[in-house]
Amino acid sequence: MIQTLNNMAELKQSGFGRPSPRHGLQLLYWFSNEYIKINSNEIVVKVHPKDGIFGFHYFLNRRECDDNICIKLLPEENYKYFEVGNLHLPASSSLPPYVRKNYGPYQDGNNMDRIIISMQPGLQVHKIFVTEHEDQKRFDPDHTYRINRDLLMAIRNLSLDDFLKQAGYITENSIFVNNLQSSNPNPPQSQGFWDYCTIL
Repeated sequence: MIQTLNNMAELKQSGFGRPSPRHGLQLLYWFSNEYIKINSNEIVVKVHPKDGIFGFHYFLNRRECDDNICIKLLPEENYKYFEVGNLHLPASSSLPPYVRKNYGPYQDGNNMDRIIISMQPGLQVHKIFVTEHEDQKRFDPDHTYRINRDLLMAIRNLSLDDFLKQAGYITENSIFVNNLQSSNPNPPQSQGFWDYCTIL
């Protein structure tokens, strides 16, 4: 049974897309704010994922076997699944810089997060999932979640910085600030310094 994430607190508790250099939270922010439109009763995409833009491609939802137990990552249904978030694909270069900025060949975890959607006929989204790789081939069913419409709406009401802060995204800068504040309970009142050392 796949857990549904309904709000920011549940997203933070899930641990999805954290810590840096993972890109799943930035990917989810882009998806919520730039790739979809939310109408009163439906979620629609601006460009169909079958066109391959942003690195979208078919997700086959194959049965994976481990210790003689075979399962599919996502529920079986009549709608096709599409995956996005593999920064290694050339088409992903059309994703915004804030999604791709930590990608590089020597950073652990910087390309493990994905969004998978199922599409109804036309441009209407049926279901939205987030997941992460547990190895180079397979996704982790224990860290796969469905994303609720209410969570998408909450994300759309936040700036990227505020979203990352509320989701608990940790960067080297934020670790530095926390350590500095712990060692000095009365930090300097130079607002510019503390503004500079915020979570990116």
